[in-house]
Amino acid sequence: MSAIEVKKNTEINLIPDREIDLLELLSVLYAAKKQILTGIIVFALVGLAIAYLLPQKWTSQAIITPSEITQWQEMEQQLARLQVLDIDTKVTRSSVFDLFIKKLQSRSMLEEFLTSSPWVRAQLNDADMQSDEIHRIVVNMAEKMKFASNQAKAGAESTPYSAWTLSFVATTAQDAQDILKGYIDYVSAAVEEEAMQNIRNAVSVKRLLEEGRLAQRRMHLENLRSVNVERLNYALEIANAAGIKKPIYSSSMVAGDDPDYQIMLGADGIEQKLAIEKSITDVAKQDVDFNNRQYQLDQLRQIVVADIHFEPFKYQLSPSLPVTKDNPGKSIIVLLAAVLGGLLTSVGILLRRAMTPFRL
Repeated sequence: MSAIEVKKNTEINLIPDREIDLLELLSVLYAAKKQILTGIIVFALVGLAIAYLLPQKWTSQAIITPSEITQWQEMEQQLARLQVLDIDTKVTRSSVFDLFIKKLQSRSMLEEFLTSSPWVRAQLNDADMQSDEIHRIVVNMAEKMKFASNQAKAGAESTPYSAWTLSFVATTAQDAQDILKGYIDYVSAAVEEEAMQNIRNAVSVKRLLEEGRLAQRRMHLENLRSVNVERLNYALEIANAAGIKKPIYSSSMVAGDDPDYQIMLGADGIEQKLAIEKSITDVAKQDVDFNNRQYQLDQLRQIVVADIHFEPFKYQLSPSLPVTKDNPGKSIIVLLAAVLGGLLTSVGILLRRAMTPFRL
């Protein structure tokens, strides 16, 4: 036998020819049952500690849609009275809902609400915190507020109406519900205030517009009377120069009269007309258009836009009180940790047993 063959046989004999014996493995694990039990207990205790240290997460949800006609009865009556006076407030149920969604998604408004919220103030235990640190905490809380359009969801069925899902995550179920409802009410009040202010602005603008138009109409009538008086004076001079004392009643001559200087009235007629023109103290009294505008302006001045409470949206689901936590329960965490501890301990024992023949 050659030296190479002897060397190969020697190397092969050094490797033990052992097959996997399940009974032997089980006996090894049973012999190390105390170690396995210790590993399970240690990992279970670690899991229990992690379960208590993990922050609790409770999510409150709400679903909103545009407000319905029954919610706008008082507002519709107010708008109808304004529309009679040609006041376009541009306040509608759809525009108010769009404004509500816009403000709802405003990060600055959300942070403003959270900063002033008693719940957030309770989270800021240290009253001496720096403003930038408080801002950081508020920003982190703002990240827990979510808004989503139901129509924008992938695979969602199209609906004949617009709906939005709002949610907020807090450390307790009651806090999650209170903060979500509080923020919705906060934005709703801001939208209501802005809508009423828009109505008042529309009334104010319309009033100023009508006052300006009325002043222009009065000036126009004043100028018109001044021109008429001046023309009558000229016509009187012409009639006296022409020797026309009495009105000329020939229809053909009246038809051919000068439109600017109506001398065919005769000096007597012109003098009488001139006296009437000069006796008029209010040039607008006989102007129908001016009187109509004056009536409209008087109505505008009498308008008092009172605050009207209305809902810019309708709840399909009011802010819910969560009944289950988002994170897994303590028992599940402890159970998983115990199982993991038992597996890792068993694997470690079997590896040590497998490496035992190779130790020198």
